[in-house]
Amino acid sequence: MADDDRSPDPFTALWNSQGDAMRQVWGGLMPGGTPQVMTDWAEIGAWSDTARKLQAMWLEFVSAKASAAGDPAHAFDPMQFMVMSQGWQAAAQQGLAATQSMAEEGMKLWQTVAAGAMSAGAAEPELPRADKRFADPAWRNHPAFALLHQTYLMVAETMTKAAEQAPGIDAEKKEQLTFATKALVEAMSPDNFLATNPVVLQRTIESKGENLVKGMRHLIQDLERGQLTHTDPDAFKLGENIAVTPGKVVHEGSLYQLIQYSPSTDQVLETPLVIFPPWINRFYILDLTPKKSFIKWAVDQGLSVFIVSWKSADASMKDVVWDDYIRAQMEAIDIVRERLAVPAIHAIGYCVSGTTLAAVLAIQARRGEAGKVASATFFTAQVDFEKAGELKHFIDDGQLEMIGNIAKDGYLDGRYMAATFNLLRGRDLIWNYVVNNYLLGEDYPAFDLLHWNGDVTNLPAKWHGDYLRDLYRGNKLVVPDALEADGTPIDLTRIETPIYIQAGREDHIAPAESVWRMTRHVRGDTTFVLAGSGHIAGVVNHPDAGKYQYWTGDSAAASLDDFVAGATEHKGSWWPHWRAWIENRSGTMVPAEGKRVPGGAGDTVIEDAPGRYVMTR
Repeated sequence: MADDDRSPDPFTALWNSQGDAMRQVWGGLMPGGTPQVMTDWAEIGAWSDTARKLQAMWLEFVSAKASAAGDPAHAFDPMQFMVMSQGWQAAAQQGLAATQSMAEEGMKLWQTVAAGAMSAGAAEPELPRADKRFADPAWRNHPAFALLHQTYLMVAETMTKAAEQAPGIDAEKKEQLTFATKALVEAMSPDNFLATNPVVLQRTIESKGENLVKGMRHLIQDLERGQLTHTDPDAFKLGENIAVTPGKVVHEGSLYQLIQYSPSTDQVLETPLVIFPPWINRFYILDLTPKKSFIKWAVDQGLSVFIVSWKSADASMKDVVWDDYIRAQMEAIDIVRERLAVPAIHAIGYCVSGTTLAAVLAIQARRGEAGKVASATFFTAQVDFEKAGELKHFIDDGQLEMIGNIAKDGYLDGRYMAATFNLLRGRDLIWNYVVNNYLLGEDYPAFDLLHWNGDVTNLPAKWHGDYLRDLYRGNKLVVPDALEADGTPIDLTRIETPIYIQAGREDHIAPAESVWRMTRHVRGDTTFVLAGSGHIAGVVNHPDAGKYQYWTGDSAAASLDDFVAGATEHKGSWWPHWRAWIENRSGTMVPAEGKRVPGGAGDTVIEDAPGRYVMTR
């Protein structure tokens, strides 16, 4: 058959059918389709000035990068943005063939959606698909843009379904393919590009391109720091308007500082609380502004509160492994017990530090030291990684090899981990900011949680690699004695400590089903609570905010689904429920005096909270 006789493939036919619509975009961007012609010399001059600004800013940045690298070929480090997504585009395209049904639906869109949008006197056309990215009326009021975004949503839906239903692929690979496909189609969205976003085009016309100049400035700043900016970098300062709960650093080692907070009540519960936050981020997620701070709230509830502030990894920590973090947690427990002359403490482990806390409890149980911890609370922590969610897409051999290659001097730059977590919710944490920061040129908001999210920490590369292999891939923690630490085999079934487990219903980092599984691996009494929202907002939910909800029920249920089916919903924060639970295991109230007040008479401390380790960049 001659080339001229062959019919185009469905994808080509589909996109060709949309070409005329996009030509209309440049025929008339304003209502009524009247082309905008600049005849005023002042206006032309303003646009010329904008172009010169953009060119000068970009050339200055490129020159500086090239000079710093000594070679123009290395002016950019391509790994500084979404390094974990390398190769995904090719993977996403494998096995995804366009279907005749999609082509037919594309033609239907052309005939109905576009035709309806062009009808004289029509208000807003009825569109078959809705998406918050295209909520602005500009996406519906112009026929070309209405057709464009509806076609995109149709193609994205078809590609995702094709990945989900790809034949001849095992379940794990199919999940990886689906995740990669979703990441790809999110990146392809027409709202991410100047030429296909009517809101950006309108802003550009109105400001004579000043939004692009401001956006270019944002882009260059982000390229220089190798990280996407989510919030005003100057809005928060540690110890001044964030992480301000009064306290003292009472111990310092090579891996962490131990902070004790000053009591705000005359009486406190006898058994103190020691919090182990994840070392992947700074500790002050639990001490944001006072209206959000879990630490301040716990202090005001009459608890003697301590927290570990982990050191951001540097070259001196190249040999740090899991054993070191386990020993650090056991050491902090003993320091607090000795400092306050109490037999036991309450412990909280958040995320990866919760995983480590479970190992600590198992080791203590085997050594006959289980009495050192009166109760353990786990915030969105996993011990069973079979259902660990989308992060498992980052642990194949290629990804692990890449992590090893980019680790400098034995530690992994925290920006790479930040890019990974952002990629899990690329639409909200990447592309939303590409549009707002770079295309619309909007000012950064002042948002404490996003400030913390961008305040990254470096990770010991050796331990991070072992963590991904042994826990995420190998799932060895739930196999009795498959792992050991500090010379002691780990068997979670030996744990009899009372346990409170909190999971987030919408958690994409530690899925609720995965967190739930801890109830199946320990021997002691467990209380499971399912909180509304996700990995952060589900935890950091001050009662005064009146947000979300939580569910309580039968923690001995056979599955999370069974728990949910019989659970009772409660409005607001789960914190008061936890406070009542821990009070029953805390002994009597004692005066808040002596070493219960850090830095008091006769007490030697190191420095004020939040300490130096959290300041290290």
